[in-house]
Amino acid sequence: MNFQRARTDEQRSQRRRHILDTTAAMLTEMPVAKLSLNELSRRVGLAKANVLRYFESREAILLQLLDVELQDWLAELEQWPEPVQGTPRERGDRLARILAESLAERPVLCDLISAQAAVLERNVSAEVAREHKYALLRSYQSLAQLARRHLPELGKEDAFRLTGFTSLAAGASWPYLQPSQELVAAYPEDPVVVAMHVDFADVVRQSLEVAISGLLTRQEDVPLGAGPLDTIPPHIEQK
Repeated sequence: MNFQRARTDEQRSQRRRHILDTTAAMLTEMPVAKLSLNELSRRVGLAKANVLRYFESREAILLQLLDVELQDWLAELEQWPEPVQGTPRERGDRLARILAESLAERPVLCDLISAQAAVLERNVSAEVAREHKYALLRSYQSLAQLARRHLPELGKEDAFRLTGFTSLAAGASWPYLQPSQELVAAYPEDPVVVAMHVDFADVVRQSLEVAISGLLTRQEDVPLGAGPLDTIPPHIEQK
């Protein structure tokens, strides 16, 4: 493909979208750790320098894709019917199951979440990191609102805490529950190794069940120390 400079905002937006779509497709074939800017540039059909006209680094591309994947996940969650009956414990367990099972069906999102703090936020400018954090806050606010529709007993602060627990459970569990080829090969031969393998959705579900039960039991309004949850500065526009 011969490079042609995108001259309008629409063309630049299309070029960025193409880069993100190509990155997402690559992550269905390989983990975040193995995705290189050189290979991405080749698949996009642009020189690496031209890809960097649209994103300042590989990590900036992946952070933007994380924001997109979160929005797609939230849109899916909006389609789940809200429970109309059941005890808080029953509805809390159902919410935990919905979150865990829907995350398990999105391996790209889980891989990005697991790499977010340790890798993706380490090679970007302050401005890119700041925009990502505001986009993440918007997603967490939406997830907190959804959680309260399923479980009104959760207060505003506790619903927001649950979003943090969800991210931590998914991010921490994902790399441990993606066994190497060597371990997979050992499963049929060693029942001890097999017993050590656990299911990602089960681990996240159980973690969230405990977290929700604990939040409902405590019902304390501990300040988060992060400022108002409902306010996004007007100069921060959603990309």
